[in-house]
Amino acid sequence: MARNERINDNKKLLDEKVISISRITKVTKGGRVMRFAATVVVGDGKGLIGLGTGKASEVQPAINKASQAAKRNLVKVAMVDGRTIPHEATGTCGRARVLIKPAPKGSGIVAGGAARAVLEAAGIKDIVSKSLGSNTQINVAKATLSALKSERTAEQIAELRGKKVEEL
Repeated sequence: MARNERINDNKKLLDEKVISISRITKVTKGGRVMRFAATVVVGDGKGLIGLGTGKASEVQPAINKASQAAKRNLVKVAMVDGRTIPHEATGTCGRARVLIKPAPKGSGIVAGGAARAVLEAAGIKDIVSKSLGSNTQINVAKATLSALKSERTAEQIAELRGKKVEEL
């Protein structure tokens, strides 16, 4: 419970970034009904990140809904030295696959589009990313988040195995 309370306190300090806004058309008997779908990523720049989508008849309410959804779906990402990830990982969503690799200090974020937005929101400073397969922005963002969720530090792995870090 203490973890959830801490996440709720950080909601005020989160930066949000709009990944995509798309116009959606629903064809009805009376004609076409236009709506907007927005995808937003929120993060505190220290490893806390959330991704959300929202739909509304106007752009701004869609962004607000997406932001609220992202704040409800916050997760903590494992980082090394507060700048990179512990190991290589691949995340998938639909046909989109994203490969992320740790990079040396000073490399910066080598990623494009939605993957870059997700990595910047998480506060990762040195990383290499490659988008494979589909380039749908929503799926690339979800695949990047999936890859980040699969990251484990040496301490976490040692704890799971009931050993010390030196024994690994």
